[in-house]
Amino acid sequence: MNRELEYMFVERARVWIPDAEEVWKSAELNKDYKNGDASLVLMLEDGTNIEHKLDPKTKNLPYLRNPDILVGENDLTALSYLHEPAVLHNLKVRFVDSKLIYTYCGIVLVAINPYETLPIYGTDIINAYSGQNMGDMDPHIFAVAEEAYKQMARDERNQSIIVSGESGAGKTVSAKYAMRYFATVSGSASEANVEQKVLASNPIMEAIGNAKTTRNDNSSRFGKYIEIGFDTRFRIIGANMRTYLLEKSRVVFQADEERNYHIFYQLCASSHLPEFKTLKLSSANDFLYTRQGRSPVIVGVDDTKELNATRNAFMLLGINESYQMGLFRVLAAILHLGNVEIKDRDSDSSVIAPNNRHLTAFCELVGVTYQDMTQWLCHRKLKTAAETYIKPLPRLQATNARDALSKHIYAKLFNWIVEHVNKALITNVKQHSFIGVLDIYGFETFEINSFEQFCINYANEKLQQQFNMHVFKLEQEEYMKEQIPWTLIDFYDNQPCINLIEAKMGILDLLDEECKMPKGSDDSWAQKLYNTHLKTCSLFEKPRMSNRAFIIQHFADKVEYQCDGFLEKNKDTVNEEQINVLKASKKFDLLVELFQDEHPATSPTGQVAGTGGRTRLSIKPDKSREKSSKEHKKTVGCQFRNSLQMLMETLNATTPHYVRCIKPNDFKLAFTFDPKRAVQQLRACGVLETIRISAAGFPSRWTYQEFFSRYRVLMKQKDVLPDKRLTCRNVLEKLVEDQDKYQFGKTKIFFRAGQVAYLEKLRADKLRAACIRIQKTIRCWLARKKYLRKRCAAITIQRFTRGYQARCLAKFMRRSQAATVIQKYQRMCVEKKRYRQKQAAALAMQTILRGYMARQKYQGLLRQHMAVIIQKRIRGWLARCWYKRCLESIVYLQCCIRRMRARRELKKLKIEARSVEHFKKLNKGMENKIMQLQRKVDEQSKEMRLTNERLNGLETSYSAESERMRGELSRLRGVEEDAKNKTIQVTSLLEELERLRKELSVTQKEKKTIEDWAHTYRNEMEKMVSELKEQNGSLKKDKDDLNRLIQEQSQQMTEKMARAIAEETQQLETDLNEERSRYQNLLTEHLRLEEKYDDLKEVALSSNVSKPGHRRTDSTHSSNESEYTYNSEYAELEEGSRAAEDVTRGIDTSLTLKLQKRLTELEQEKQSLRNELENKEDQFQRARARDDAEFKKARGAELEYESLKRQELESENKKLKHNLAEMRQSLLGNAATNSGAPGSPAYKVLLDQLNSSCEELDVRKEEVLILRSQLVSQKEAMHHKDEKETMTEPSVYVEDVSKLKDADEIKQAYVGLKDTNRSPRFMHKPLDVNDLLSRLRSAAPDFHKLNEDGELWLVNQGLKETIRLLEHQLQTQRRGHDNEVEALRGELQNVKEENNRQQQLLAQNLQLPPEARIEASLQHEITRLTNENLDLMEQLEKQDRTIRKLKKQLKVYSKRIGEMGAGQTEGQTSPGQMVDEPIHPVNIPRREKDFQGMLEYKKEDELKLVKNLILELKPRGVAVNLIPGLPAYILFMCLRHADYVNDDQKVRTLLTSTINSIKKILKKRGDDFETVSFWLSNTCRFLHCLKQYSGDEAFMKHNTSRQNEHCLSNFDLAEYRQVISDLAIQIYQQLIKCMENILHPMIVSGMLEHETIQGVSGVKPTGLRKRTSSIADEGTYTLDSILRQLSAFHSTMCQHGTDPELIKQVVKQQFYIIGAVTLNNLLLRKDMCSWSKGMQIRYNVSQLEEWLRDKGLMTCGAKETLEPLIQAAQLLQVKKKTDEDAEAICSMCQALTTAQIVKVLNLYTPVNEFEERVSVAFIRTIQTRLRDRCESPQLLMDTKMIYPVTFPFNPSCLALETIQIPSSLQLGFLTRV
Repeated sequence: MNRELEYMFVERARVWIPDAEEVWKSAELNKDYKNGDASLVLMLEDGTNIEHKLDPKTKNLPYLRNPDILVGENDLTALSYLHEPAVLHNLKVRFVDSKLIYTYCGIVLVAINPYETLPIYGTDIINAYSGQNMGDMDPHIFAVAEEAYKQMARDERNQSIIVSGESGAGKTVSAKYAMRYFATVSGSASEANVEQKVLASNPIMEAIGNAKTTRNDNSSRFGKYIEIGFDTRFRIIGANMRTYLLEKSRVVFQADEERNYHIFYQLCASSHLPEFKTLKLSSANDFLYTRQGRSPVIVGVDDTKELNATRNAFMLLGINESYQMGLFRVLAAILHLGNVEIKDRDSDSSVIAPNNRHLTAFCELVGVTYQDMTQWLCHRKLKTAAETYIKPLPRLQATNARDALSKHIYAKLFNWIVEHVNKALITNVKQHSFIGVLDIYGFETFEINSFEQFCINYANEKLQQQFNMHVFKLEQEEYMKEQIPWTLIDFYDNQPCINLIEAKMGILDLLDEECKMPKGSDDSWAQKLYNTHLKTCSLFEKPRMSNRAFIIQHFADKVEYQCDGFLEKNKDTVNEEQINVLKASKKFDLLVELFQDEHPATSPTGQVAGTGGRTRLSIKPDKSREKSSKEHKKTVGCQFRNSLQMLMETLNATTPHYVRCIKPNDFKLAFTFDPKRAVQQLRACGVLETIRISAAGFPSRWTYQEFFSRYRVLMKQKDVLPDKRLTCRNVLEKLVEDQDKYQFGKTKIFFRAGQVAYLEKLRADKLRAACIRIQKTIRCWLARKKYLRKRCAAITIQRFTRGYQARCLAKFMRRSQAATVIQKYQRMCVEKKRYRQKQAAALAMQTILRGYMARQKYQGLLRQHMAVIIQKRIRGWLARCWYKRCLESIVYLQCCIRRMRARRELKKLKIEARSVEHFKKLNKGMENKIMQLQRKVDEQSKEMRLTNERLNGLETSYSAESERMRGELSRLRGVEEDAKNKTIQVTSLLEELERLRKELSVTQKEKKTIEDWAHTYRNEMEKMVSELKEQNGSLKKDKDDLNRLIQEQSQQMTEKMARAIAEETQQLETDLNEERSRYQNLLTEHLRLEEKYDDLKEVALSSNVSKPGHRRTDSTHSSNESEYTYNSEYAELEEGSRAAEDVTRGIDTSLTLKLQKRLTELEQEKQSLRNELENKEDQFQRARARDDAEFKKARGAELEYESLKRQELESENKKLKHNLAEMRQSLLGNAATNSGAPGSPAYKVLLDQLNSSCEELDVRKEEVLILRSQLVSQKEAMHHKDEKETMTEPSVYVEDVSKLKDADEIKQAYVGLKDTNRSPRFMHKPLDVNDLLSRLRSAAPDFHKLNEDGELWLVNQGLKETIRLLEHQLQTQRRGHDNEVEALRGELQNVKEENNRQQQLLAQNLQLPPEARIEASLQHEITRLTNENLDLMEQLEKQDRTIRKLKKQLKVYSKRIGEMGAGQTEGQTSPGQMVDEPIHPVNIPRREKDFQGMLEYKKEDELKLVKNLILELKPRGVAVNLIPGLPAYILFMCLRHADYVNDDQKVRTLLTSTINSIKKILKKRGDDFETVSFWLSNTCRFLHCLKQYSGDEAFMKHNTSRQNEHCLSNFDLAEYRQVISDLAIQIYQQLIKCMENILHPMIVSGMLEHETIQGVSGVKPTGLRKRTSSIADEGTYTLDSILRQLSAFHSTMCQHGTDPELIKQVVKQQFYIIGAVTLNNLLLRKDMCSWSKGMQIRYNVSQLEEWLRDKGLMTCGAKETLEPLIQAAQLLQVKKKTDEDAEAICSMCQALTTAQIVKVLNLYTPVNEFEERVSVAFIRTIQTRLRDRCESPQLLMDTKMIYPVTFPFNPSCLALETIQIPSSLQLGFLTRV
């Protein structure tokens, strides 16, 4: 021991030390502990160093911490160190870090309330836990429930689940989930609905039994025990509820921050409703009983909605509206009674004021008189032996009596409701066993504890004693089983505490005795307690400062109880007269019913009761007064003790299972852990006691194989022996010296507490030493490798350095030599340059000097020359000046002389002018002048006219001026006659002449301006013409670009439409798969209902009771098949119908409830299907409208383009005509000057070319007209296109136009346009398509040539026609889809009508009583089926009559045909007569010599055929010896013969018998995979044969000509193909179910538990719960087992000839089941979430992929179904620390949901100390990154999901005439035809 202590308490060892805040705090040793040390030097987690003093007396060392790999274990008993801090820390780690609320503690399940809704209670979780061992899965309430259910079924012993905990810990929720689990796994969730009824009772019980307290907003103030009954098949048949200790005092009093029961506040919140007006309620603050706690509202709770839920629950449990209103009246009356104010009349009496409105309301509600209630609320009746007295009550006693009455009424109401709930849960079926769920209050201790807490803690003492004894018993059984020496374990026995309470002269006994005393009081009772127990019992104490209290040492803690009120609460009496007044109510039947068993209840002493108690007194009437008095002495304590004793007897008679609920904090914070509150509850609920009992023995237990695998590293090679048990023994003797620390059992090794931690430390040290050695070796290798690299690098560096230095030296030498040479040449250049500079300087100086001298000489000469010139100029100027002066003088002189002469002449003229002769002479001269002027004006006018002719714009103005001047001249001629005026006009004419000259000059200037403008205009026009030519070229280029763009857009539009079609097709395929899945699920449900109906029919037939009525026919096929029933079935209907009618009356309500629920589900599913169909139709209509809009838009653009092109052609034609005319004119005009004159050869050639161009121009014009007509026709065709299309046109796949490679295909595309060009001008030269094809395939220049001819555009039009054809085909396909949608809509409408009818029937039945409801529903069903059968029989008779009539016509027609044939041979009948005769095809059977692939049989041999070929056929023999699908071929050949002979009845009966027989054999041998696979293959082959030989062209493509001759000729079996397809779907689902049953037990063991790679996974220590070992023992499934089973499945299906596509679907489903089951178990098993397990899973998945490769099934989609499992395995192996790791995880785990990723990270558990846990911060980072994902919150995968199956058509190449029937089949009665 000392060695172990010294080894464990070493430096860096971690321990637990007490702490005031956290209860326990972790610390680490700073130095080793030596024996005898008085203290320990520790370092806390925050780095603080402290010294921990050891107790000098005990020298107890602090608790050691468990290794990290043990922290977070599922079972607390798996911890090596079992003590309080280890338990508390393990719970905290699991709850806070891993978000796990459940933990095992031996046989106890510890459940911590998370205060948050968790997705761990769904049906998928229930299915995952169903059938599993308790230790194989993570702790869960479902695991406890499964263990109880399994033990009940296995041991046939009743079970009980005890759920305890304080208020707010989650007891009620845990009990509810346990009951939900039972209802689901027992198969009765959809039938008995007991769980739903119990859940429906929850709102009621919570409303009347729950209230808000300081610790919980919805605290249960009573205990309940629910017994769930099961029948012999362990299916729920009923339930019963027992309640305990209702807290009645809460009705009249509530502490601060507390409320009364919820129902009161719900009524007050709903008082505004019309139906509650009569209750006269108002706000809860207006009533005394609801306002004392001063907290009438709960945050987040709507009391009005809660009342609605309560009322709905009442209705579900059969409490109708009238009873509900009665209950509400009673509750309202209680509230009004509490408001009745009682006043003092005097010191000994009291009075109630008259007309008190609350008392008036109370009396009106309960139907009693106001006077009676006033009398007996303030008085009491005293009886003596002689007489009776009525005594008034003081105000205090009257108030207490009023409150006692309120409590008594409420208790009665509570019991009445519980009684009616039980009536709704009880059935008449005999109970075989039961599972009880006890939801009871936990240990309570408050500041003030009274009688209620005393009873609660007394009950917990009894339960704890039972728990201790059970734990002790299990430990003893385990030791005895393993044959370990049994030593007495010292555990706490609380029997002394129980004796103190319930034994003779115990606390309850003394309390009852004191209640009997006339003057008994709480004080006297306390003194009795002190005198009796204070000195004799160590568990009883007296407080120091009080004489009215006592202390009891309970198993959990010491509790101090106040004696005040104990006696009154124990008496629990009420005034007898008050009860009588209530019982006398005539108007309120419910109140009378509440008190119908009530009898006079008085105090045991005959005195008036004071304050109220907790339970009622129910005393039966008796004959003797003494006996009645004794009965009345039964107190609350006595009743509670008796009921508790009954409960304990019930629990002791069952196998208990314990659930301890823990409240983590008092503030209801999600996942917040308060250590103080938790450890307080752990001590109170017995978890720590369980740990102590386990620690006292051998808590750690290992199997020998697990121990060997875990601690193999501690063994040497020589220690390993073949016998692992001996090996373990030898190793343990060496490792642990003290043999008392372990014991060897038969199959396990048992260890004391702490020994596993010691071994783990040894293992860790050994591994650490091994790691150090490995690190040392690796580091040495790395260092040597690094040294070698450095040495090699140094040598390389030296080599390169020396080479570099040598190169540098050589370079230096070369440079030195080069420098010498350079210096030589440089110096020579310098000297040469210097010489040349000197030479140049001398020459420059000479040049400058000589130039200077020359310039000086030149300057002198120049100055001399300039002086001479100046002299010459000056002399000339002087001479000119003298000349000018002389000239001026001479001129002046002449002027003076001439002036003088002029004056003289003037004088003479004046004299002459006065004479007539002079005047005449003067006029004569004037006429000459005028004539001269006239001539001059004419010349000027002529010149003006010439100018105006040249200048177009000025001609008019100049002519007008000339006319004006002529007029002026005419005027002047008139003036000639008047001599006087002519003189005056001369001056004016001279002025006018001057003006005209000026105007002439202005006109000349304007002419010049106009000429300049004309020149400028000509230049601008030329420039504009050039710009227009450029714009024309750019427009042509834009036109080409637009053409190319339109073509590209057309191509893009085609591609876009193709993509849209592909997306729509994919969406439709997805929707089709969903619809197919729903349809197949409905088929499955239909099959299940058929089987259920068959079972009921068998029960009905076995009862042998005959009553008149009809029998329901066997629903063996779908509605399509119902018209092909046997005629004999109608005869059998009435034989068994009478028996069925009686049996239906005895059937339980489960069938009706099942039908009701199923009808509701079908209605919901129908509504969802209808909504989905409408959504799909809307989407399709929108997509279709969008496509039509795009098509019209594209078509409009196309028409616009064609119109634009037509206009362009017209403009081009006009331009060509204009150019042609100009060319002709130029040719004709220049004929004389040009060399090519008219008539010459060149001229003729040119003219011919022009003529041909003109003809071509006319042709193009006609083309334009044709294009116009075609555009009009196309527009009209677009409007009428939809009306001309029909749905019968074949669907043609869309082909790419670019694939048209030959002339025929181009002709097809071109034919639409070619047919329109039928004009005579155009038909003389048809277009050669081959030439067109060659042009299309030629180079680019040919395209220009082709475009010139217009043919490329025509081809483009043809391609557009092809595109429109393809679009037409697409529209056809869409219409086909519309037809399918309409058909589905019709089917949905039929389903809707049927469901509406069923719903109406159900609504009518629900209004009837239960017995009449069952009888009416079954009778209606029988009537409906009978009517259907009668209708079918009428149809059958009509068809028979029609057949007989047709046969007669057939005979007549045959005879007529014979006559017509004879007439033809004789030549008597003309062809015209033949045409007039109506001829119908008739199939006349004839015998052929060759075998036609048909088999004939007699009708009486049909049963023999079905029996030998189906019912008694052994699949193994057929698969091995005969061809695959032989039964299907034989059946089809028989069917062919029936069709050949046109026997309708034979076809029907054969197909119906085949289908029924296949169903029968599958029902009989449905668990045999080989049988199911065989008939799946044959059913599919039979279905393919019906398709292949149906005569449909779609199924005849691959047939040979001979096979086409074998097609069915008379009957269309399309409806039967659908029936057989449904049958194939049912067989496929049966195959999957059978396969799943075989695979399911292998998956978890083979994929998770088995170590495929040995040594990778490490086994961790286990707890008390059994855990499946990962070591392969004998009989354990491995991965090889799974692969062998998969291979067996595959080979079986291949031998049976199953279609390859169907095999792929089966394999895909198999792999989905493997992946889903493996992942679900991984998510529910914390021990499987480790790095090594991830490696194992990935290896196993790789083996499965290799199997797929070997079988050639990699493309079947099976690998993709394993993707979630692969990603989960990768998640276990990747790094989980940084943000980069989080990003990588988010991008990697696309197939996993957020809940699954977080769950795996929370469950990740290191197996070795070298691994690290995932931090909480990292998990939150992952959640933050994934919060935007839109996905389902479901945690587990749906293992029941089945992919929708399809049966692709697979025609057979086998010829029917070649098939031989082996004699082993015993089908000799078949005849080959």
